[in-house]
Amino acid sequence: MFVIRREPHNPILSPRHEHPWETLATFNPSVIRESGGWRMYYRALSNPAALVSPYAGQSTIGEAFSEDGIHFDERRQVLMPEEPWEEFGCEDPRATVFEGATYLSYTALGGYPFNKDNIKVGIAVAKDGKNFTERHLVTPFNAKAFAIFPERVGGKVVAMLSVHTDEPPTEICLVYADTIEDFWSPSFWATWYEDWQSHKLALRRNDRDQVEVGSVPILTQHGWLIFYSYIENYFNNDRVFSVEAALLDRNDPSKIISRTESIMVPEEIYEQYGIAPNIIFPTSATVGDNGRLDIWYGGADTVCAKASVKLHELMRALDPEQPARTFRRAAQNPILAPRGTGFESRSVFNPAAIDLNGSIYILYRAMDNANTSTIGLAISKDGIAIDERLPEPVYVPREDFEMKHGGSTGNSGCEDPRIVRIGDILHMTYTAYDGARPPAGAVSSISVDDFLARKWQMWSTPYLLTPDGVDDKDIVLLPEKIGGNYLLYHRVHNLFCADLLPDLTAGKRVNRCIEVMGPRHGMWDGTKIGSAAPPIKVGDKWLMIYHGVSRHNTYRLGAALLDSSGTSVLARSADPVFEPIEKYEKEGDVANVVFSCGAVIRGDTVYLYYGAADKVIGVATASLSHILDALS
Repeated sequence: MFVIRREPHNPILSPRHEHPWETLATFNPSVIRESGGWRMYYRALSNPAALVSPYAGQSTIGEAFSEDGIHFDERRQVLMPEEPWEEFGCEDPRATVFEGATYLSYTALGGYPFNKDNIKVGIAVAKDGKNFTERHLVTPFNAKAFAIFPERVGGKVVAMLSVHTDEPPTEICLVYADTIEDFWSPSFWATWYEDWQSHKLALRRNDRDQVEVGSVPILTQHGWLIFYSYIENYFNNDRVFSVEAALLDRNDPSKIISRTESIMVPEEIYEQYGIAPNIIFPTSATVGDNGRLDIWYGGADTVCAKASVKLHELMRALDPEQPARTFRRAAQNPILAPRGTGFESRSVFNPAAIDLNGSIYILYRAMDNANTSTIGLAISKDGIAIDERLPEPVYVPREDFEMKHGGSTGNSGCEDPRIVRIGDILHMTYTAYDGARPPAGAVSSISVDDFLARKWQMWSTPYLLTPDGVDDKDIVLLPEKIGGNYLLYHRVHNLFCADLLPDLTAGKRVNRCIEVMGPRHGMWDGTKIGSAAPPIKVGDKWLMIYHGVSRHNTYRLGAALLDSSGTSVLARSADPVFEPIEKYEKEGDVANVVFSCGAVIRGDTVYLYYGAADKVIGVATASLSHILDALS
């Protein structure tokens, strides 16, 4: 797993109205790490020029310098239109230091209105690394985002470019040359273009989407690391701009070793509002100190920003030999499956878990053939092997709000339990459903002694904790009071909420949605999210495992670190920590689901109990220290 952290000082470069050439926008930065700091080249946008293009501002390339990678100054224009093929603007630079010289490629606008026939790639050369004394037209066809690899591959000079960006669908292509000068040779490109589609990287998942080159490739010990722009639904009004990463083979970059899904989408104000709202566009990446990798990007086509990730964590996620993500499945999975003709004859899934007196008690949702849910119990000493499984449920529907009022075989009952211990009392929250009204959150409690003595009749009368008429599920308590109050997490529609309750008695219901987290539209958790296991105390903070649902209706699990209040997110995994891979997770009553309601810590091991495809139960383990290291 890995975490993408936005720089707290974002945006790190904004328009300056005292500079007419960058009064509207400063975005899409390309950054070179130098011995004394960071040199940034960026697209600067002026107000429209009445005598040139009165309806569009003119783009030039600016330069800024920073000693700390955050505060950039010494701004100046370094490239302004000079040639006919760029007279209407120079956009979106990509800078590469290659064999002692700095090459600055950019989008050259040769006409207005802008169209596929006048948007091409230009390149400027600074042989001393500072002064761009020559420039050339590169592509004779429509293209953008030309990124030169910083060293040769197999003796060849290599570059990536976005071909046909203005007559999509666009493809990201590779080009190999004997010399750097070949890149501005018309005859070279005439030969290459005859079969240009044979040079494409297979990064676009379908014809509805768009891909564009992002950063100049970075050479790692595992291969070439690239970040690129992935735009979902490019041809519709619901476009989603995101950042993805891919690892290419060191000796043959046309081979994709592995790739991520979306790891960043517009979330912050400076990404959601600007000249072009809801755009996040990666244009550079640099390796910084302490194993940190910085991703530089444009926000809303208005400002420059950056985010960072621990390089070793990202590379681990891109390792094709690590398909299980952070958690590893037990070889014995599934550890529980339906059995018999009684209360658990149809399915068993979505288990809670608690460690008491050296045994792990697994309370799971069981469904019979009439689709009535009750709570079953299994016990394990080592956390994996089942030592005992009770023949009857330990908790059954008792109140009207969980009795069947829909069809005779419609879903109803007590679903998806979570259990926490506060003092000497166990509190079990669950989803109560009668098949007619919206699902609601309920709670019932029992003393630890009565639970261990199996006095199931001692479960307290259940009460609803959520409002009437609201689809409110995924109910879980923080395992400790906050300021004398219970903190209850609940999901209202697709939002992960919290609220405080003075006690858990009849009539006390949540009436607020303190938004803890929301879906990240376009990412693996972009449709809805909710709690999984109860939060785990780590120092003075809380580790929260949560579930997320993608646009393809796949259920995965992520991790977040919350502050001591349990309501403020300090870090959140960019990738899922667990996802459906095995057949029993992909095929069942509901396909492509891993859904957890319980986790137990023993030493450095996290035991995660989960329902697979709403049919069976599995367990997976992970290193707690590894998870916390990624989130720290």
